[in-house]
Order: sequence, then structure tokens, then C-alpha cells
Amino acid sequence: MGRVNALPPAGTPDAPDPLAAFAALRTPEGAALLAELRTHDPAQELATATRLRRAHPAPLVSAALAQARLRQRAAAKFGAEDAYRMFFTPNGVEQATRTSVAAHRARRFAEQGVRTVADLCCGIGGDAIALARAGIRVLAVDRDPLTAEVARANATALGLDGLIEVRCADVTETDTTAYDAVFVDPARRGGRGRIFDPEAYSPPLSWAVGTALGAPRAALKIAPGIPHEAIAPQAEAEWISDAGDVKEAVLWFGEGFTPGSYRATLLPARAGLWAAAPLPAPPVGPVGRYLYEPDGAVIRAHLVADVVERCGGRLFDEMIAYVTSDEPYESPYATGYRITDQLPFNVKRLKALLREREVGTLTVKKRGSAVEPEELRRRMKLRGPNSATVFLTRVADAPTMLLGHPLNGPGSLPV
Repeated sequence: MGRVNALPPAGTPDAPDPLAAFAALRTPEGAALLAELRTHDPAQELATATRLRRAHPAPLVSAALAQARLRQRAAAKFGAEDAYRMFFTPNGVEQATRTSVAAHRARRFAEQGVRTVADLCCGIGGDAIALARAGIRVLAVDRDPLTAEVARANATALGLDGLIEVRCADVTETDTTAYDAVFVDPARRGGRGRIFDPEAYSPPLSWAVGTALGAPRAALKIAPGIPHEAIAPQAEAEWISDAGDVKEAVLWFGEGFTPGSYRATLLPARAGLWAAAPLPAPPVGPVGRYLYEPDGAVIRAHLVADVVERCGGRLFDEMIAYVTSDEPYESPYATGYRITDQLPFNVKRLKALLREREVGTLTVKKRGSAVEPEELRRRMKLRGPNSATVFLTRVADAPTMLLGHPLNGPGSLPV
């Protein structure tokens, strides 16, 4: 459903000052409202708003409901214990770093002996919080007054205001020479959504790189899809995934980091692959009994060849990041599957085979195929107790279906 009793847009005659509206949330009345809304059901928002407006000012109710929705969204990134003590803005929730990723980055700084960090473009303070929890003193800077005030409130709410100084200022005019390291998280979203050109970041990537090169150590948070050719040669590039999802890339500069190297880090285990230079192209050959799907961070870091070497395998197409081998191999860097069937792409043949195998649950994965997984799954009309995985891909440049199941997976196809 849409927003209920939303505040008028800023700048209209009836719109409250955003800072004043936020300040109202931090009063005892605002705090009580937020506590009451912790278990708020968005489907009942109209009834909830009507009830609360009988005892509280309508603008405060609207602000509290909006904050309750943001906290519910933020719980996935920050965990419920922190999220329901913190404050958020819509952009802040969208752009904030997941706690596990921010904590990993803070540990890397701490492992290099960093004790003070200038956090530029700090947003609502997620990274500053992780740095402070690693024992690092932080200057957190953001040019938006409301965002800076939210970051300050979050430092206080989590008992970290003794380690985090928040400053509302233009980061390009902030003196960072007194700090051991600089962390820059440029805005990668604009009025029309996500920004893909690094020079369109705010501030631009070139400014962030220049700032990093002028600091003893630095880290720049960037989009994981950044082209490798856009990466500064002085940087160590790290791609980070959490529970299998690629979350971000980081460019590291300064002592303790290796310029021109690539790293893939898989959380929560902090398992990592690293290469000081581009790896040679892996061998290509026929599909074996086993298929391995490398983690997305491994693929983004161009380290698939490392997985190929570790499992003694090969690619079955030089342009597709699926690894195959004739022997089983366990790895934190790739998910393994036993392949039971290899077929030319044919929907009718796949449907007949799944009916014969009594497959009621089908996972569809694809690389090098234009087929939409949901549409294919719908056409299969699945029924039965077994499960299977189908890979829609290309082998020797021919559209191919590979049928199988995860190694040691429950409810798999009989073999």
C-alpha cells in the first residue's frame, strides 16, 4: 500500500523542517511512539495512524510511522538489536553498508594498526559505527544536515559518541591530514536511480582516488560491477560477498596493501582468494561429472582460474564462469553439483525428463542463456517429491541444459 498521512514535500508551505521533525522523534513522546511501533504491521498502517493521531500530533505520527518502516527494512542490514535503536533516512537505508561487510573492512584497517579514520560521505553512520566498534576513533563527515544529525544520533544511541565525531561539511573541503586513514563512500545513486559511471559518483571516483593517494592508508567503497580497467593501478581491489551475495567492492591504498592485486572475500567466514596479477586463462574441455558455480565475488575479481586450478578442473566454455571436473571437490569458493544429464536445449525434452524423474522442485540457473528462469519453471508443470537443478548455458557454443543436484543436497534426484 502507499504511504499514509505522509508529510508534505519539503519546501511546500505545510511541510515541517526535516531537522525539526527528526528532533521530535528523539523526544520522550517520539521515543514512546517508536517503541510502540516496533511490531508495527504495515498492512494495518491506516488503522494504526488513525488510532495514534487521537493522542499525538499528526506530523509526529507520520514521522514515527515512516521511521518504523525504515527500521524494519534496516533490520536485514544492521540486525534487529541495532536497527531498532538507530535512526534512518530512505537513502541511508538503501546505501548503508551491511554490518558484516562494514565490520570486515574495519578489521582490515585495525589489522594495519590504524587508530583514526576520516569517514567521508558517512551517511547515517553505519561504517563509522563498525570502525568505532573496532576501537578506531572516527571523524564522520556528510554535507547533508539531516543525514549528519542522524549519524550523530546513531553514535549516541549505540554508546559510541565518545569515539565518533560527526561533522556536517563538504568532504572535498575537509582536512584529513591528522588521520591514519581515509574511508570514502561516494554516493552512487541520483534522482534517476543507480549511477554506473564512476565519474558521476558524488564526489567523483577520480577525486576519491586522489584523496586516497594523499593519505597514509585509504579505502574507497565502489560498486561491484566496476570495470577492471577503471581501477587505479595503485589500488588493491577487493570484492566482498556475504552469504553468497556480492555486496560491494573496495579499493585499498597505502602501506600493507598490494597495488594491482585482486582479492575475493566471502563472508561470514572471511574466506579469501588473492592474486597479485591477472591469472592465465584456464583450460577448456568437456563437461565432467561435477559442476562448480564460483561465488560472485570470485567471478567479479576474475579469480575463476584459481578455482579451476584448485579442483583440477576446466571450463566447458571460455566465456562462461562454470567450472567442471571429473572428481568431487569441496570449496568455500564455489558451490558444487553432480551432473546427471547433458541435453541440447529443448523445453519438451526437459519437461518429459522432469516428469519421468518426479521432480516437483526445480532450481533454474543460467549463464549464457536468454531464457527467463521463472517462465521456464512455469512451463514445466512440476509435480513429485524430488528436486533438481538445471543449468541453462552454452557448451561448445551450443545452447545446452545440464541437469543435476547440489552435492549432498536433500531431496535430490536419484542417481
